[in-house]
Amino acid sequence: MKTGFDNDRYIRMQSRNILERIERFGDKLYLEFGGKLFDDYHAARVVPGFKPDTKINMLLELKDSAEIILAIHAGDIERNKIRSDIDIAYDREVLRLIDAFRARGLLVSGVVITRYREGHSAVDGFIGRLERLGVRVYRHYPIEGYPKNPKLIISEEGFGRNDFIETTRPLVVVTAPGPGSGKLAVCLSQVYQEYRRGVRAGYAKFETFPVWNLPLTHPVNLAYEAATIDLDDLNMIDPFHLEAYGVSTVNYNRDVESFPVLNAMFTHIYGESPYKSPTDMGVNMIGSCITDDEVVCAAARQEIIRRYYQTACAFKRGRADMDMVYKAELIMDRAGISVDDRPVVAAALKRAEETGDAAMAIELPDGSMITGKTGSFMGPAAGALVNALKALAGINKDIDLISPIILEPIRKLKTDHFGSENPLLHSDEVLYALSICAATNPTAELAMKQIPRLRGCEAHSSVMLTPADNSVYRKLGLNCTSEPIRHGNRVYV
Repeated sequence: MKTGFDNDRYIRMQSRNILERIERFGDKLYLEFGGKLFDDYHAARVVPGFKPDTKINMLLELKDSAEIILAIHAGDIERNKIRSDIDIAYDREVLRLIDAFRARGLLVSGVVITRYREGHSAVDGFIGRLERLGVRVYRHYPIEGYPKNPKLIISEEGFGRNDFIETTRPLVVVTAPGPGSGKLAVCLSQVYQEYRRGVRAGYAKFETFPVWNLPLTHPVNLAYEAATIDLDDLNMIDPFHLEAYGVSTVNYNRDVESFPVLNAMFTHIYGESPYKSPTDMGVNMIGSCITDDEVVCAAARQEIIRRYYQTACAFKRGRADMDMVYKAELIMDRAGISVDDRPVVAAALKRAEETGDAAMAIELPDGSMITGKTGSFMGPAAGALVNALKALAGINKDIDLISPIILEPIRKLKTDHFGSENPLLHSDEVLYALSICAATNPTAELAMKQIPRLRGCEAHSSVMLTPADNSVYRKLGLNCTSEPIRHGNRVYV
């Protein structure tokens, strides 16, 4: 895969800028982490060369001075919101993140429930679960008119009503399972309450997207809009930065809307604000570390198309509304692309038309297209994986890597004892069978060794994938999309 980003340079520049922010403020810095600390696959897809765990590895350099607060929006718990890239609910993701941070020796101070209201059983149940696990839980409450009513927000009835989160270290990282969790409000609430306790605390934001020094309609910034359609985020020119410096920079609507609150609060506490714009608040060196804009633009355009398909499938599953689909289409139009610019789509649809049934296509690193059809034992997703492994290993496509003698008992177990109505084997079941064959079959072993080479490959299905197949493709690192069509007109996928 071609890269267009200098990851090592990014780490150096970003770390240096964070240290400068810590030094600028006195006793404590609240650092909001925009984007994902772990597994930032969106950044890795959009900016080839960016490593998914870059941010957490950077934080580990400061772990003796840092502690972590996790924020989760009460409404996301109630709605059972899913982190789409790893298909896990936000509340479960909080638990996973706590374990992941602790495993790396990072201190987790607690979890704050933002926009908490009494009487929500799912939220209260989650709070009880955290407390039983020994995790400290804090409640932050809705503030009427936020973020447009700074007089109320910066008062005893606003931030002053929130639980104060006890922290002990100079760097407090505020992160969340996903966007829209209230990280900024948590930071500002803490800065206000620290001031009431005589502690001088500052705020900065570890930015990922949008990238302030790329054009407003740069594919990387459009891909961010496509990834946050459910939040109704909108990239925009930062009006405060333009007025203060005469320089056009890119930010997004929520930070622009919230800036007057932060500005008013710092002015109230210190007599003046250290920031003149939302862009000033951020630490974001991504744009300065792009080494090949053409490579990055191409990758970002593919992500925009992937996000369109993701939104269209979410609509079919009842997880998105039609306005979100329209917005995804509009973003594609603004980027000057369509689904026809994703070659693997045409390959999958052509194979489906030829066979009259569901089909899958995988684009290998050399650009060759491998397809899978609905077969006697395997579904198209499993078939495409096996065919791709054969191609990568240079194995003749007509060779059966897995004997029907192996596949038939698995199918019988699935239908006769597990009660499955679908006799076709999913990707995980087929790969397990292939791994068993590899113990005695050198050809199967050769195919298994190709699995790492699937990471980063593009894939497309002519129908929506089952959760099992989707999970396998995601874990193997394939960038998979699906037509928003249910196989066989099923209502459950």
